[in-house]
Amino acid sequence: MGGAALNVNPGQDGIYGDSTWFRIETERCTSTNKDGTYMRLRASAVTVKQLPEKLNFREGRTFFKGLEGSMNVDRPSIVLDCSKLRQMDGSAMHLLLCCLEEAMKRNGDVRLAGVPAEARAILERTGAKRLFKIFDTNADAVNSFYQRPVHAAWHANVGARPHPTSEIAA
Repeated sequence: MGGAALNVNPGQDGIYGDSTWFRIETERCTSTNKDGTYMRLRASAVTVKQLPEKLNFREGRTFFKGLEGSMNVDRPSIVLDCSKLRQMDGSAMHLLLCCLEEAMKRNGDVRLAGVPAEARAILERTGAKRLFKIFDTNADAVNSFYQRPVHAAWHANVGARPHPTSEIAA
């Protein structure tokens, strides 16, 4: 199962193509921190894969094997487009959890996009919703891999100003 390669900027509004399989490459970029130092972000790829309308065990295995090439990298970034998924049953749930497990083994992540309301409700009821970051569109999910997490920004500024309790103790 091959894919179409697209070069997009993280801020682009959409992902276009007539294939359901995309590998999005980003170029290296440099950003300036508040203290004037530079930080280089590594080039990365995000793979977007469309889940089929219905998944049984055999189809899930075939889907997972098709995704294996994108998983066998350092820090895989996977977006599963769930917009066509009509039934969130045990096979679909098992597939999502297997994809997440394999990505996490390699310090990567799986994000979900376009999850129908009924499937979202099932993810909520089973507790699986808290394991995934869920987005309305593929573009939002892809862009989320390029946004600096809030906790990382906080840690970067911790050394810049004293902690309130340390001022009291002094």
